[in-house]
Amino acid sequence: MVDKPRVKMPNEARKGDIVVIKTLIAHPMESGFRKDGDGKLVPRKIISHFACSFNEQPVFACDFEPSVSANPYIQFTARVEGEGTFRFAWTDDDGTVFTTDQPMRLIG
Repeated sequence: MVDKPRVKMPNEARKGDIVVIKTLIAHPMESGFRKDGDGKLVPRKIISHFACSFNEQPVFACDFEPSVSANPYIQFTARVEGEGTFRFAWTDDDGTVFTTDQPMRLIG
């Protein structure tokens, strides 16, 4: 089961500030190597790619392998250069993309 992705970050900052961004998505991250009760392999189903953009410009991205645990948590930093929207996207093996957006306002 995949729940709505969660993002924790400030929604406002000063121009040039570096903000910490924390993300979490509930996902089983099934490696494809585990067997079920009947001895059959459980099909692989993982989040294979994560990407973050700000106003459609890439900020951070990474690929996942089957060894990543369930419910992957990612923490990274980004420099705020203006107002806009951060978009976060998790791509599943089957091509399903889970997205969420977070606005950023400038203060000061």
